[in-house]
Amino acid sequence: MEPFTCFMDVENSRSYIDELYSEENCKCQEAIVCLKNAVIGSNKKKGSIISQGIVPRLIALLCNAGKPLQLRIDAGIVLGSLAKGTESQVHSLMRFNIVEVLITIIFDASTNERLMEACLGALQTIVQYPFAPLDLIHSDINNIKRLIQIASPRSSFACQMYVVNIFVPLCHSSHQQKSLCQAEVIPFLARLMICDNTTLQVPALKCLAAMCFTNKSVSNIVHATYHADRSILDILTALLSRTRDVQVQLSASRCLTYLHRAGSLPAEDYRIVYKTLPCLARLCSDEFEEDTRATAAETLAYLAEIDSELQRLAAISNHLIVSLANLVKCPSVLSRQGAFRCFASLAANDEEIRKRIIEMDGLMEEVLSGLKDGCAEVRLSAVRCLHSLSRSVQLLRTTFQDHSVWRPLMDLLSGEPSLELQTVVTSTICNLLLEFSPAKEPMLESGAVEMLCELTKHPDPALRLNGSWALMNMAFQAEQHVKTKIINTLGTDRIFQLLGDRDERVIMKTLGLLRNLLSNTLHIETIMSEHSSEVLRAVSLVLDDPHPPEVKEQAIIIIGNITAGARDEDYVLQDEKIVKKIRDFLVANDNKLQMGAVFVVRNLLEKSGRQQILRQWGFLENLEQLLRMTPQHSQFYEDIRDEILRFEYSEDH
Repeated sequence: MEPFTCFMDVENSRSYIDELYSEENCKCQEAIVCLKNAVIGSNKKKGSIISQGIVPRLIALLCNAGKPLQLRIDAGIVLGSLAKGTESQVHSLMRFNIVEVLITIIFDASTNERLMEACLGALQTIVQYPFAPLDLIHSDINNIKRLIQIASPRSSFACQMYVVNIFVPLCHSSHQQKSLCQAEVIPFLARLMICDNTTLQVPALKCLAAMCFTNKSVSNIVHATYHADRSILDILTALLSRTRDVQVQLSASRCLTYLHRAGSLPAEDYRIVYKTLPCLARLCSDEFEEDTRATAAETLAYLAEIDSELQRLAAISNHLIVSLANLVKCPSVLSRQGAFRCFASLAANDEEIRKRIIEMDGLMEEVLSGLKDGCAEVRLSAVRCLHSLSRSVQLLRTTFQDHSVWRPLMDLLSGEPSLELQTVVTSTICNLLLEFSPAKEPMLESGAVEMLCELTKHPDPALRLNGSWALMNMAFQAEQHVKTKIINTLGTDRIFQLLGDRDERVIMKTLGLLRNLLSNTLHIETIMSEHSSEVLRAVSLVLDDPHPPEVKEQAIIIIGNITAGARDEDYVLQDEKIVKKIRDFLVANDNKLQMGAVFVVRNLLEKSGRQQILRQWGFLENLEQLLRMTPQHSQFYEDIRDEILRFEYSEDH
């Protein structure tokens, strides 16, 4: 053999490669040792080895039980080293069925422990990639049970470490989470969690967190599981102590956070309020490493996302808002993403918290910078932050106006933004189009109507909802020219389609749009003079379909508005079908429909000459029947009596 230094350039040393194929075990062993040292830390050399077709030889050596043990172990170590290369290099390994090879050796009961460690180490590296064939492990629950046995307390530390790290990426889908749970992984993880060795504790906690994520059934099992006479909840709570390693505290916090969000721990539980939340807030402070702070902020954002009391408590914990303001200025993607998301959660419901956040020096500039960030996740998190802040009337009128926030938001909709980004951006735009927002006029001039009308045609229901919602906001107390533009751009055919949408929320917002369009006497007359047949047909469509009462109530209110605002024509009375529907709603078995129908009757009776028509259609009889159904001394009872008296007054005069 040549000196080791002669082999370092694998590309130019054929003798080095030739020795690897030698039938003399001694020469092959020397070659593989050189190869093992050559590829460590060098993706270039890894790529060269793979491209020269050496992987099949390494696999053959690994699988050959007749070869010396050390030679097989070194072949496994080299394969594990190659698996730490680039994604394309790992893809190349997959073509040789490397995972199947490793699993076969690992599950062979006769495999030596040192060889087992080499194969487990290689498998641990490979399964971290999203394209790894994890189904090969999940295909049989006994595979998971066998891995647990391999990592028994009697096994080497390395075996236990590799196995628990292999489990971490194996529980992303609900099926995988359930599979691990059925294989009794939870007791195995509990044992590692109390072993006082960070190298084992952290992956065990990460695996447990991943199993609980958005999975209520698994979370409930975790909630009820005991190990060594201690509940897992108590074990997790103890691991939040400041005396523990920081990564242990953080990982335990994530477990408890996911247990809460899955519904197994209520928001008011002391483990959440007094342990998890303060721990995460503390880990966001400047004394910790940046990646720890970023993960803590992201986790805290998820913990408090839907609970206003947790948001309030977090905002006053450990100077959190100041810590996040510092974190958002850090250069890393995870830091900015985590800080923006946490700000978004904190500001979701409380005006005072929004005020405190926006008062942080330079924060709005950071948010606007985040909208232009090269990382899609940072852009999304920055928009989420803006969305929460946009719920403040005061901020819409001041800070948002000063920075013309609507411009970069609308810019984000150009190109091919992700569905999630489009959803959050358009949700924010809905708030910017509220009647009191100064951004409404410039957005109208910049093509907002056209953009929103196109949005109502999107196949995604959330975007159709936001499109109709934003148009509804735009039409509220708008001038006639704005309403006309909305109707002409959207088109009556599209309104019909939206009212027949599968998503009930879209129907409600479209009805809200019609209601706002038909909310001024002059506007009602103008719109109905041009579109009366289409409007009444649309409303009739909603009344005919089997919608819940709150949907039909909106349609009835639109009818009431038309009856009140139309001056020259009795549009509603000319539609016998709708009139009979209103009459029948007076005695419907629902208070919303009854009250809506009385509202329409009141408006119809405002003009003389209509009483006799309504009497002929049976309105008086139904009102009297409704009066008998209604508790006396209620306001609704008095309203019904008033309408009946108007019929009687008309008869006397």
